[in-house]
Amino acid sequence: MAEDKEKKTGDDVQESEIDILELLSKLWDKRRKLIKWSLWGAVIGLVVAFSLPKQYTTSVKLAPETDDKKGAGSLGSLASMAGINLGAGSGADAVYPLLYPEVVNSVPFMTGLFDVKVKTKGKDGKEMTVEEYFENETRKPWWSYITGAPFKLIGMLSSSDDEGGADHKLNNFKLTKSENKLVETLRSAISVSVDNKTSVVSISVDMQDPLVSAMLADTVVSRLQTYITAYRTNKARQDLEYTQKLNEEARQNYYEAQQRYADYLDRNQGLALHSAQTTRERLQNEASLAFNLYNQTAQQVQMAQAKVQETTPVYAVITPATVPVKASAPRKPLILVGFTFLAFVSCAAWILFGQPFWTSYRENIKASKKEND
Repeated sequence: MAEDKEKKTGDDVQESEIDILELLSKLWDKRRKLIKWSLWGAVIGLVVAFSLPKQYTTSVKLAPETDDKKGAGSLGSLASMAGINLGAGSGADAVYPLLYPEVVNSVPFMTGLFDVKVKTKGKDGKEMTVEEYFENETRKPWWSYITGAPFKLIGMLSSSDDEGGADHKLNNFKLTKSENKLVETLRSAISVSVDNKTSVVSISVDMQDPLVSAMLADTVVSRLQTYITAYRTNKARQDLEYTQKLNEEARQNYYEAQQRYADYLDRNQGLALHSAQTTRERLQNEASLAFNLYNQTAQQVQMAQAKVQETTPVYAVITPATVPVKASAPRKPLILVGFTFLAFVSCAAWILFGQPFWTSYRENIKASKKEND
């Protein structure tokens, strides 16, 4: 029995080797066709590679200040080694680094970039808003005009009431079609990622102009820092405003009480009556109490100012925004190799499987016709 199994295994291996050799022989016989298809694939790859507009990428990395009190210790170290950040969602800070991508991709953040001023590269660089740049300065591959023509025609024929008129104002609750399209375009151009181990935030911006890419990346970083700073210091700033209001009221009360006491002394100089002495002491005590309250609120204002400074986060910019020198896309050699390989594989599949199937299918149709006749 064992010898029979070994014989069967050997026969199967020999048959598979024969099949592979037969397939390779078929491909070798059709080598001219394979070469022709590969050349056509290379030509198509070159057309596609040179039709795609260049893209320039600006990358920025920053390390935000985080509170590691709850994530510290041996357990936090082990979790960090495993790629888990235990302190990411701890504490009262609801907007921790892992949520920064969601903040940037939000509609209010994206629409806030519409009016950002950018400038194109070159001696004749134009200064414009981001919205104007996408409308007038960006290029598309030639086939996008062909594929988008039917949709553009449908859009022209359909109602455009939601686009608004000249006095249209941006409303984040209800965007027009063009505004929503611009938001989606910005979302695809701006990407934010966070390293789970180090909490380092990476921001990259892809644009067809290198200077616009760098300027927009710097603006995104600045806007993100402003948003997080405003959120983190919101409670402390509210407390500061409240204590400043109390301090101002206490100051006015103290000045009024002091003025009443001084006026009384001016009007009643030399009086030895007990009623006058009692009134003088009462006014003096009111002025002293008002001064003490004014002094306490002044100290509270200083403490509130220190609290605002304490809660203000600090960001260490590891990699600042710089104007990219080389285009990051399209990768022309990769596109050329990809289309050539795809053409070669498609031709090989046609020779080995498609053509025999098509031939047998046609023969079966001819045979069925003869039988019917």
